[in-house]
Amino acid sequence: MHSLPGGTWTLGDLTVSRFGYGAMQLAGPWVMGPPADHDGAIKVLREAVDLGITHIDTSDAYGPRVTNRLIREALHPYPETLHVVTKVGAQRDEQGGWPTARQPDQLRRQVEENLESLGLDVLDLVNLRLGDAEGPRAESIAEAFTTLAELRQEGRIRHLGLSNATAEQVAEAQGIAPIVCVQNLYNLANRGDDELIDALAAEQIAYVPFFPLGGFSPLQSSALSAVAARLEAAPMSVALAWLLHRSPNVLLIPGTSSVAHLRENVAGAGLELSDADLAELDAIGR
Repeated sequence: MHSLPGGTWTLGDLTVSRFGYGAMQLAGPWVMGPPADHDGAIKVLREAVDLGITHIDTSDAYGPRVTNRLIREALHPYPETLHVVTKVGAQRDEQGGWPTARQPDQLRRQVEENLESLGLDVLDLVNLRLGDAEGPRAESIAEAFTTLAELRQEGRIRHLGLSNATAEQVAEAQGIAPIVCVQNLYNLANRGDDELIDALAAEQIAYVPFFPLGGFSPLQSSALSAVAARLEAAPMSVALAWLLHRSPNVLLIPGTSSVAHLRENVAGAGLELSDADLAELDAIGR
């Protein structure tokens, strides 16, 4: 773990590499159906572990049930150091949409489905996905989060987190049960959570940016391109390295379905950035 960029972080009692891996892209187009290259997907997962990655992010909604089953096929029985993080709160419809599913019975069923598809007796960390496909929504999460807190007390889940959450929802959740991470949209060009990241860091709570490279449309920025050209590096490498510099509680989960691209991401995240580079990059999203 110590050879990976950024070192490690502790999620509750779980030590993970700050550089992790997001499994979403292992599913088919638009995160539906099986991968075009099944054997290639298995190789990517095994390479991630071989590289020292100990934090894999997934969800039974990816596919649906595709990425979890790939993770189980590739890595089960799991190394003691490997921690698989999943999320509940959304399902998939036949059109590829992401309808919410946060009623207590729905959440309990999703937790059981994740346990089954991953081949686990206990889930290390479950994030409650909030809002919808358009982003966070200002609404109470008490009923849904209380359900997950009960499942934690029942021994089905070790730790809890939130995804697609507002700062107010983070506070509401903390009034119900401890959280160890928040997983939200954040990258060089999307800096709305700057204050939240700093507040969580003060509480030793991890912040996990999804779409750290911009999502389905890669980040485009003349300032990013200029810094990358000066460093003779890929813009995506600079974007990942900047995230690791942003705060020690930031954990990365960039996804890819390519072993070569996975290695490039790991190498890129270790790029050294000067104070001048960081200042230039910091200005992009402000």
